[in-house]
Amino acid sequence: MATKRKYDDGCAAAHALDLVGERWALLIVRELLFGPKRFTDLRVGMPGASPNVLSQRLRELEDVGIVQRRKLAPPAAAWVYELTSWGKELEPVITALGRWGGRSPSMRHDAAISVDSLMLALKTLFDPVRAEGFIADLVLRLGEDSFRLQLSAGRIWILRGELDHPHAVIETDPSTLNDLIWSGRRLADALEAGELTVTGDRARVERFLGLFPLPEPAVVG
Repeated sequence: MATKRKYDDGCAAAHALDLVGERWALLIVRELLFGPKRFTDLRVGMPGASPNVLSQRLRELEDVGIVQRRKLAPPAAAWVYELTSWGKELEPVITALGRWGGRSPSMRHDAAISVDSLMLALKTLFDPVRAEGFIADLVLRLGEDSFRLQLSAGRIWILRGELDHPHAVIETDPSTLNDLIWSGRRLADALEAGELTVTGDRARVERFLGLFPLPEPAVVG
């Protein structure tokens, strides 16, 4: 059996890579940033990871204290994985990595994206200057996933779940939302095509979609 490679280096950055540098490890963290998930839910977010590899990475992350496993109370009674408090400290690392990677000239902004990855992209690319003076309580439903998005004072909060009396409810799929925010698709076109519905304040939704500009591509060479 192959053993996990280590850098055997006293540098703390090298040690961090020993902990989360294996393939799929950081993407597991990404998928858990918005709350606990079952193994099957993790597989949906990372379809390229085989069940065996995903199980191995989860065990490794548990062993070093980044992920923990617990059983939900009845009636669910399902086992879920979640980040430990230390594991949650990786969020700014992942958002910074995403911001850096987003400047790559070879980055494909039209590629398939998981629901949690899309939510993380919203947090990463949110522009507080564009959001100045904007207040909104929104519910975003992407298939079986629901998120509450609250914006005020130039900040954004994204959590799983619903809101009482939101300004608007948006129902769509990740691909359509991705096109609306980063590929220049018009909200009216998506509404007309039946690929998105908006219940409530459409003007707030229009402004919300423009708060996440892509970073300037890096100059290479």
